[in-house]
Order: sequence, then structure tokens, then C-alpha cells
Amino acid sequence: MKDISFLEKNGVDIKKSLEIFGDAQTYNETIGDFLVGIHSKINELIEMMNNSDMNNYAITVHSLTSDANYFGFTKLAELAAEHEEKSKAGDMYYVNEHINDLINETNKAIVLIQEYMNSDETVQSSNESTETNGEVYTTKTILVVDDSNIIRNFVKRIFSDEFNVGTAKDGEEAIDIIKANKDNDYINAILLDLNMPKVDGFAVLEFMRQNGLLEKMPVSIISGDSSKETIDRAFTYQIVDMLGKPFNEQNIRMVIEKTMVFRGDNQQ
Repeated sequence: MKDISFLEKNGVDIKKSLEIFGDAQTYNETIGDFLVGIHSKINELIEMMNNSDMNNYAITVHSLTSDANYFGFTKLAELAAEHEEKSKAGDMYYVNEHINDLINETNKAIVLIQEYMNSDETVQSSNESTETNGEVYTTKTILVVDDSNIIRNFVKRIFSDEFNVGTAKDGEEAIDIIKANKDNDYINAILLDLNMPKVDGFAVLEFMRQNGLLEKMPVSIISGDSSKETIDRAFTYQIVDMLGKPFNEQNIRMVIEKTMVFRGDNQQ
């Protein structure tokens, strides 16, 4: 691993990233997740574009924007944010005309990260959680539902010494896990993203409301969408709090404490 100043000299906003991660060690432990994530997301985006699937394109490119911002790759984040805006508007022409700009900037980031990590091949994350649909928990658990492996693993690193941290990469997996644990008391808090492919966070909230689970398994929202419409819609459900991305360790600890207090689980 090169000195972190290598990234700064190559245009990466390290100062901003360290405000989130806290220190260079955590940044270095997590950057492999980012490398794997952006590699897979760009392939997914190409497939979605070819299938004219602008809805899931917008969701996936939003996740790319969030991840790039976390790691200080500002130009990639800006390009991805522009693609998100255009795809939400259904502007297929823009997406087709500018996908190569996004691909090229992603490839630049991949090459830079590989050089920083002294690796000539894509490094598979050794910290990615194993997500099992319908897993039944037997100890106090925080369930993190987010399509970003960066977010899932970041939260897992923060709390793994204190709680079991379960993960789901979309709403479909989350509902399976919630169903499997609805008759026990081991899901003490859920951190739920709203914008996810397949089944989104609002579908999870609706399932929980219809089954009377929002008090039993209190939910706080983690989302990069801070629009008034989204916030107002989220608070039509019995959620505890809403935290915008990007967030740091202090932010997420405060939200988890508040969420567990809602159910009376602040004491271990």
C-alpha cells in the first residue's frame, strides 16, 4: 500500500474522506470494497442501459455516486450524479451519448486504486458480508439494508465488536430476513436504504407496517435522497430517524442508539 498522499496528489479528495472514515487505516481497510463495487456497478450500468432499464440504472448510478463521494473520487461522483439526474428523467439519449465518459472515469479510478494498493488485478474484498436470505438470528442484531457493499461493510466494522450485524443488499433479501425473524426478538435495529434495485426500501416499510413489525424491529433510514418528497413519504411510516449520506461513525452510532432506545434496547 502506497502512502495515502499518493491519492491526494492524483486528485482524490482525501481530506473529505478522512472526515468520514476517521483515519487512514479504516480508509485503507475499506478501499478494496470500493474497487470491487465500482467494477461491478459499471458492468451493471452497461447492461441496464442496453436493456433501456432507466429505473434501475438511476438506482445503481446513485449508489456509484455515493461510493465515489465516500472515497474522494469527486469527478467520478459528479459524472455519476449527472447520469442519475438524466436517467431519472428518462433521458436515454444522454445516457447513451455519455456512458463512455462514465466508463473511462471509472477505469481511471480502478487503475489508480490498483496502483495505490500495489495490485495488478482486481482485489476481491475479504470483508464482504455473507448475505443469506432468511437467516435466523440468535443474538442481538443490527440489520443493514443497502445496495452498497461500502455502507454494509462500513457499518459492520463499526459495530461487529458489540452486536451481530446482518446485511441485505436489497429489499427482497431484507423482507426474507425479517420474515424469518418475526417471531423472535433479535433484530434490535434496522438501518434501511430507500433507493435499491429490485425491491426498494419503501416496499420493506410497507411490508413491516402491514405485519405490525415497525415497533418490534425499529427502523431508521439511511439515504442519499434528501428531497422533501422522499423525507415526507418516509415519515408517513413509523420510522425512528433519517440519516443522510455520507455519514461518519459518530453519526451512525447516534442513530443506532436512538433506534435501540425506541424499543428499550439501549442497554446491552
